[in-house]
Amino acid sequence: MKKSATTKSAPTKGESPSGLIDARIKELGDWRGKTLARVRALIKQAVPEVVEEWKWRGVPVWEDAGIICTGETYRAVVKMTFAKGASLADPSGLFNSSLEGNTRRAIDIHEGDKIDEKALKALIRAAVALNMSKPAKKR
Repeated sequence: MKKSATTKSAPTKGESPSGLIDARIKELGDWRGKTLARVRALIKQAVPEVVEEWKWRGVPVWEDAGIICTGETYRAVVKMTFAKGASLADPSGLFNSSLEGNTRRAIDIHEGDKIDEKALKALIRAAVALNMSKPAKKR
């Protein structure tokens, strides 16, 4: 899959990751921007102390004691990739992409999909708990 939403202008040096994410949401201006904004809000509700980062030439990343997930945007999907998703229980069956890997798991959200907000917030909290259970990472 090719990324269809790339940053159109070079980011201002020193611009905050949160500001870059704001700009990406605005730049998209369609269902993908609304979906990314909703996912971001749910992450912040689940983990109020979450740290936003901007990595890999334009990927929003949410961290707490390590990477929780990324928020990539493509033409037909907003993809939340959980860095350690293969180690997380997913009783609601949210993971629907990158299922073959040994480490990551992803949730592809298509236009019109309804997000199970309660289950997603539980999965986000579980990802943080997993990050915090690893002695090498500290908050």
